[in-house]
Amino acid sequence: MTRQLAPVYAAGFVTAFGAHSIAAGLGGYTEAEHASLLTLGLLLAVYDGAEVVLKPVFGALADRVGPRPVLLGGLVAFAVASGAFVLAGDPALVGLARFGQGAAAAAFSPAAGALVARLTPETGHGRAFGGYGAWKGLGYTLGPVLGGVLITLGGYALLFATLGGLALAVAGWAAVAVPVAPPLPRARQTVLDLVRRLASRGFLRPTATLAAATGAVAVGVGFLPVAGAQLGALPTGAVVSLLAATGALVQPWAGRAHDAGRIGAAAGMATGLALAAAGLATATVLPGIAGLLVAAVAIGAGTGLATPIAFAHLAAATPKERLGQTMGAAEVGRELGDAGGPLFVGALAAAGSLTLGLGGLAGVLAIFAAAVGITARR
Repeated sequence: MTRQLAPVYAAGFVTAFGAHSIAAGLGGYTEAEHASLLTLGLLLAVYDGAEVVLKPVFGALADRVGPRPVLLGGLVAFAVASGAFVLAGDPALVGLARFGQGAAAAAFSPAAGALVARLTPETGHGRAFGGYGAWKGLGYTLGPVLGGVLITLGGYALLFATLGGLALAVAGWAAVAVPVAPPLPRARQTVLDLVRRLASRGFLRPTATLAAATGAVAVGVGFLPVAGAQLGALPTGAVVSLLAATGALVQPWAGRAHDAGRIGAAAGMATGLALAAAGLATATVLPGIAGLLVAAVAIGAGTGLATPIAFAHLAAATPKERLGQTMGAAEVGRELGDAGGPLFVGALAAAGSLTLGLGGLAGVLAIFAAAVGITARR
């Protein structure tokens, strides 16, 4: 990690920590406020919903004005949204604050991805995106734990104040350490040009990989504890932590191996998805804690392998002057996978069983893995 990239990685930590630290405590909030499960679902969805709608917009803005000001503006907006909730002192405004945070994250997330690509030689993209993914993974891992501690000590006001202070600190750090990356000259782009670029294999293959990998992680985090509910909260919590930690550890290694030419783009993405599929399948056939542990390691390792390689491949296939727009569009794919994976498994589980749901997603991931491998040979 270079001095220039360190605050960009920290921005990735902020969005991951912010999303999961609050989401993990919303169940207690809805219980305290006597809110319905529908309200809980809306509170969980509003952050991601804002990101899905706004990431392409801010990604295109990053191309127009440069990614650095969009990164800084997004971090400051995140701090303002967090601080406004603290100053308002009204717990009922948590949904509005979550939307504000999600909108701000929609700005600095694609800008951060564009900066990782712009500030790193193409031969180092795998390692750079692996490090970025590892720091986001750390945010996902620590978010529920530290969020719970902060809520216990001082309620949501302390959590939002901490998030606001963290975002403001990272913004100040980035203002000092991240160099100016001016907008690059761009040829005029028609809607047809954009459609062609987003329909190309150079975009669709890595974006589909990112969506599938993100969906696998979301299902692992959400449904492996359900599969092991009879074991108790402590073992299943350890399973989720193992999944997140494995992904965070594998991503930098996978990125370095890709940069060194030891793992090709298609092979890395296809193998990663196949490994994640095997992990989900394992959870359906191997009973007890052993099956859950093997599944967690396989899902974490598979998604950790596929993710940085997919991002590096995406950056290599994108004109530098369109990196923000492309990263924003690809991030929408990730968000759709994050929401679609659990919905798919939940629907199959409701119609049949959890085993059917997990097995069904394993089949989908296997199809994606095969498609990535086959299209690479054409």
